[in-house]
Amino acid sequence: MKKLIVGVMLLGILGACGNKKTHIDPFASITKEVDSIRQVADSIHCDESPEDPQPIQADESFDDFIYNFASDDVLQRQRVKFPLPYYNGDKKTNIEERNWKHDDLFTKQYYYTLLFDREEDMDLVGDTSLTSVQVEWVFVKTRMVKKYYFERIKGAWILEAINLRPIKQNDNENFVEFFGHFAADSLFQSKRVCEPLAFITTDPDDDFSILETTLDLNQWFAFKPGLPADRLSNINYGQRNDDDSPTKILALKGIGNGFSNILYFRRKAGEWELYKFEDTSI
Repeated sequence: MKKLIVGVMLLGILGACGNKKTHIDPFASITKEVDSIRQVADSIHCDESPEDPQPIQADESFDDFIYNFASDDVLQRQRVKFPLPYYNGDKKTNIEERNWKHDDLFTKQYYYTLLFDREEDMDLVGDTSLTSVQVEWVFVKTRMVKKYYFERIKGAWILEAINLRPIKQNDNENFVEFFGHFAADSLFQSKRVCEPLAFITTDPDDDFSILETTLDLNQWFAFKPGLPADRLSNINYGQRNDDDSPTKILALKGIGNGFSNILYFRRKAGEWELYKFEDTSI
């Protein structure tokens, strides 16, 4: 009889452990489902080790992810690899999680900018096969670049390092330095706009048609967007950004507002000039 009672008590204890609820996943708010293998492990073990961040729908497109990353403080902390290496030139420090401050990146702005050397490189935007992307701040006045390194690990984008470095200087007119001057000085700007200026826009009578025409200098000043003079953002999807490239493309993309302008520059006789302007805002 005693053996029977002991057996019943043992079964009861095992059943209580087996029916214990799974520990709440700290990343549940950003995951659609929990890895089935980990669920089995949690049902067996009373103690649970922290899980890796699980992919969410926004991870499929880096553009969707980076907006969520910059907007959601909880998600951002889950997607930063702490302690985070921070390089300032040759000096390295580590940012601990307790010292991390939420980074809005460019999401508080009306638009963000993208830099390309070639038109075909713009096709990289929205590529769902990417596994490595860098988000950049280009500071015009100090001529510095702050770069955030993101890697997609097991389907989830993770910030792995930040690097602050000087912009490379060369004998040619530096594009960033030129653009800062171009954006802030209308007199200088008027000397660096090609006449006639190639202009591409949507047909006002048909949103699905594109018009290709030209603008004179006065029309450029009437149609041109506000230009960022202090800093430029950039998302490097894998496109080349060569300081010695003879052409540069600056795309201005609205954040949830349909704004879309693209400025095409080329180096002519050693100096940069705007030769084409595209406005396909909706």
